[in-house]
Amino acid sequence: MQKKSEDAMEDEEEMAITEKSGGSFLSGVSDCTNVTFGKVQRYWASNSAAHKEICAVLAAVTEVIRSQGGKETETEYFAALMTTLEAVESPESLAAVAYLLNLVLKRVPGPVLIKKFSDTSKAFMDIMASQATCGSTCAVRWIISCLAVLLRKQDLTTWSYPSTMQVYHGLLSFTVHVKPKVRKAAQLGICSVLKGSEFMFGESAPKHHPATMTTAKFCIQEIEKSGGNKEATTTLHMLTLLKELLPCFPLSMVKSCCETLLKVMTLSNLLITACAMQAFHGLFQACPNTSTLTGELNAQIITALYDYLPSENDLQPMLAWLAVMEKAHINLVKLQNELCLGHLPRMFLTSVNCLLSPHQQVVSAASQTLKSLLTECVAPHVVDIGTISSSPSSGTAGHICKMFRLVEEGLTYKFHSSWAYVLQVLQSFFEVAGKKCHPFMRQCLQTLADLRSSAHFSYTAELDRAIGAAVESMGPEVVLKAIPLQIDGTEDTCDFPRSWLVPVIRDNVKNTELTFFIKYFLPLAAKLKNRAGELTQDGRNLEAKIYETLQWQIWTMLPGFCIKPTDVVDSFKGIARTLGMAINDRPDLRLTVCQALRTLIYKGCEADADKAEIGRFAKNFLPILFNVYSQEPEGGKGASYKLSVLDTIKAYLTITDQQMVSGFMDKASVKLKETENTEFMRLSMLDLIVAMAPYADEPSMTTIYNTILPYLEDKNHSLQKKAYRVLEEICAGEQPSCKEFVNKNLENLKITLLTSLKSASSPAKRPRLKCLIHIIKQLTEDHEEFINSVIPEVMICTKEVSAGARKNAYTLIAEIGHAFLRFSQDQKEAMERYLAVVYTGLIGSVTMISCTVLTLTRLLFEFKDHMSVEVIEHLLENVCLLLSSRTREVVKAALGFIKVVIFIMDLKILSKHLQMMIEAIGNINSDMRRHFRTKLKNIFTKFIRKFGFEMVKSMLPEEYHKVLLNIRKAEARNKKQKALKQAATEGEEDLETRKLKGDSIEDILADTDEEDEVEEKRTKQQRKQTRQKAQAWLKEGEEDEPLNFLDPKASQRVLATRPEGKNTKVKHDFKTTSDGRLIIQDDEVEEKKSKAAVDEEMADLMQEVGLKSKKAQKKRFRDDNDDDDTDRKLQYKAGGSGIHRPISKKPEIGTDYKSKKGKGDVKQKGKHDPYAYFPLNKAKLNRRKKAKMQGTFKGLVKAAQRGAQSGLKKKKERRF
Repeated sequence: MQKKSEDAMEDEEEMAITEKSGGSFLSGVSDCTNVTFGKVQRYWASNSAAHKEICAVLAAVTEVIRSQGGKETETEYFAALMTTLEAVESPESLAAVAYLLNLVLKRVPGPVLIKKFSDTSKAFMDIMASQATCGSTCAVRWIISCLAVLLRKQDLTTWSYPSTMQVYHGLLSFTVHVKPKVRKAAQLGICSVLKGSEFMFGESAPKHHPATMTTAKFCIQEIEKSGGNKEATTTLHMLTLLKELLPCFPLSMVKSCCETLLKVMTLSNLLITACAMQAFHGLFQACPNTSTLTGELNAQIITALYDYLPSENDLQPMLAWLAVMEKAHINLVKLQNELCLGHLPRMFLTSVNCLLSPHQQVVSAASQTLKSLLTECVAPHVVDIGTISSSPSSGTAGHICKMFRLVEEGLTYKFHSSWAYVLQVLQSFFEVAGKKCHPFMRQCLQTLADLRSSAHFSYTAELDRAIGAAVESMGPEVVLKAIPLQIDGTEDTCDFPRSWLVPVIRDNVKNTELTFFIKYFLPLAAKLKNRAGELTQDGRNLEAKIYETLQWQIWTMLPGFCIKPTDVVDSFKGIARTLGMAINDRPDLRLTVCQALRTLIYKGCEADADKAEIGRFAKNFLPILFNVYSQEPEGGKGASYKLSVLDTIKAYLTITDQQMVSGFMDKASVKLKETENTEFMRLSMLDLIVAMAPYADEPSMTTIYNTILPYLEDKNHSLQKKAYRVLEEICAGEQPSCKEFVNKNLENLKITLLTSLKSASSPAKRPRLKCLIHIIKQLTEDHEEFINSVIPEVMICTKEVSAGARKNAYTLIAEIGHAFLRFSQDQKEAMERYLAVVYTGLIGSVTMISCTVLTLTRLLFEFKDHMSVEVIEHLLENVCLLLSSRTREVVKAALGFIKVVIFIMDLKILSKHLQMMIEAIGNINSDMRRHFRTKLKNIFTKFIRKFGFEMVKSMLPEEYHKVLLNIRKAEARNKKQKALKQAATEGEEDLETRKLKGDSIEDILADTDEEDEVEEKRTKQQRKQTRQKAQAWLKEGEEDEPLNFLDPKASQRVLATRPEGKNTKVKHDFKTTSDGRLIIQDDEVEEKKSKAAVDEEMADLMQEVGLKSKKAQKKRFRDDNDDDDTDRKLQYKAGGSGIHRPISKKPEIGTDYKSKKGKGDVKQKGKHDPYAYFPLNKAKLNRRKKAKMQGTFKGLVKAAQRGAQSGLKKKKERRF
């Protein structure tokens, strides 16, 4: 509460901060040990007189405390400052002491302030009385803040004394002060006292603050005194205060205050009405308990506010009224839900009428209010409704039925301009109450269907979403009873007017009975299929195709019916056989049925009984799926369904009995050993074994392990990779059988992985490394020798072609590091042992050296906190030496290491080795410098950002200075563009905020706040604008009838929005330039640009340490199911620098007519006579380029002359 008051001082003084330090003259400030005054230390260098005075006072007080042997506690500062407060005379010193007191009072112990309350409050009150009429408000504002803190610290007993209430009344009187900043400080102080007094948070805290009664009476008295006269500023100030305090008052005072608010709203002063509405909004939004607001009073306020209903043509007041009523009903439903439901129909009637408003904002706000009321007030109580008839008349069902009929009336033609919003409300109604209340909603569904079929209906998307919500909540059976599909397979024509229902049901059906699909849609699909066959036999292929498509669309509903069905146990057995036959015999339905099975397993088997029922049919489905997957497609057809079938197999295995899975895997193992099998069959069997391996028992795993051992060294890369995939799945499995197998065969696995190292192909490296990751996670310190033997292979794999293999290699490097840390208590020593093994790669081949540097880069990124400074420095020195290598591969890895170091290392370590790094980079030979110019520029940019341009420039040779200058210019340009873009964005946001002003209840008082903030130096123009804001307009009677002022609805004709004639200008959402041209931006392009710019540096770093592929945007294939050597299409594109390079050079003008053998042009058959087109270019009129252009045309003329002479000569020769 006090922060605004503290920051206000800075606004008043308008301080000017300089870079020069001027704090040395105040030793008492610079070495002040009390943290309370830490904020004051930033005033040292200020040129503001007020800030200098604060520092001087603090220094003097600190010296006094020290001279008397004080410990500089808050209590000592409080006593010293209070003494100083009584002694100072100048307003500047008084303000400085008050500011320091405001800081220290918050930390003074409560008992001290309670004991000194009388003296302290008297001193504060005296100053407030003497300074109330002074020109400067700084001192009185801080004293008001101090007094509020003092009152907040008092206990409940102190508040029972009349003197305390007298002090509080003194503070309360300043809430109507003429100076805005003083008034706001007092209002903040009152709010902090009533809401934040310390005794209000104790165990025996009263329900309301003792001062709430007197505060409420004061507000009422001031409002009644001021009334609604011309200025009414006091009333506005009190209404602003009541907005914050109404939720704190006791019930009796809330009732009195609300009566007062309703009284002043009758004055037709638009600003007062807006402030009163804001006060009501604050009361309801706070959701106070029944000691403040009862359900009966809440309902009475709702009823009373209908008398102040603005016209639907009045924009701002109507938005405010809707916002207040929405909060009022939401609060009422929490207090008394039945009472709220009784009031909702009237609110729905009013909101639906608002849909006729010419203002789009009112229509949108009304629809949003209706949706909020449905969600907050109706939805929680629909569950408690029992059986509902088609026309309920009483109880909760009756109220909901009335509300629905009111919304349904919005489908009539007079609401046609707002049908989009009406359909959105209906969608919310169906979502909230459709499940229980569908008996009286069916007629509306029929109306919607008729509306959709009407000509030129423009809201089909909104209507489909509304029907979709009905399908989701009521179920497809109820919807189809109201809107028959009108398709039975016996139609004479192919005109299906209700076919739009099929995709709507498909996209929205869930949590319904699977039986309905079996009884209704399956027979219908069969009829349509038979009709398609009959039409095909009759030669009516087009009609047959329509029926074939329609029956397929009906089948596509099945996955939706499998989302949380309510009758799996009873219905699945009735469709299982049909699904199996569809998978086996109907390739066109295979993908859909497989998707339905997966959906049923993953999203429809929450109960164990459901899983058991579906799992019971595993013995039927799995063999069918196995056979379909292992069938070799003819001519490349049918391969598209293989992944779907395999995914379905994996899903079904999760609910299949382990013994059954083991039996299937044993059969697959036998099938794999058959010598007459083709390569396709072996790969398919291995895929199935990969899927089954994690779910089999331990003996079956042992069997399959022995079966795949030969394939681990097979020369066929695809078979070898699949064999490693089997091993990976077993090692990664979370089942107890998988862990048991790994524990029993750990030594065999280690030996197998080591012996198969030399024969491991490149495609198999990815799953092989994954196996090692899972095995190393389970190893203890006894297996360190095995880990050391694996490290060289892992390091080499960081240069693999496959991005997946590289990623796994980097992951395994980190996992080995964690294993070393796990083995030893001294983590730094463990990392040194690991690094010692890695260092051996630096004495190997060029490839091994680069792989070692990549490994060290990842280790530094992952384990820098576990490395000593000496180790890191040693690493950095060695890599800097490698920058002098003449091999690009090594230099590239070293530059990547430097980039990571710059990003992650502490600035102190970097600065210590900055010269060494920059000199090493500067000594790179010219060939390397040209090749890695982009990387070097990136690194230099990072150096400049961290250490500055001049320092980096001083350490680099002169040949780099041009690059550094370019970087500096680019950085400045980017910074400028970013600032301009940000400024433009903020400007657009401000513009949007101004356009949407009034959408929030907080914006209603914007005009009032502006009036409050205006100082006495306002210009006449500003005063004129303020008067115009408070103006009201009176709407005349309809047609030629005079306005009846005795009409109860006459208040609705007092408008805050100036009535205007009909605007015929078409509005659009495009921005325009100053000359009226449209500015149309491509949102997708802008979004891509913004996304590309986000975290570019982090993405670059992730790429260097192997956490992100360099080709992050390329298409990712599935890990499990890719056959490397089979069914692979050539994707080679000609390119490079040879004869197949792409030619981007444009053909020369006139080459179409050039003779292939002789000189000149020849006439082409079917074309015009030879000609050349020279485009006219405005730039060629430039005088400076005149000579060059003349030369071009001179050559053209000479060539034409030579061609003519040559042709004439040949013509003469032919004559002779």
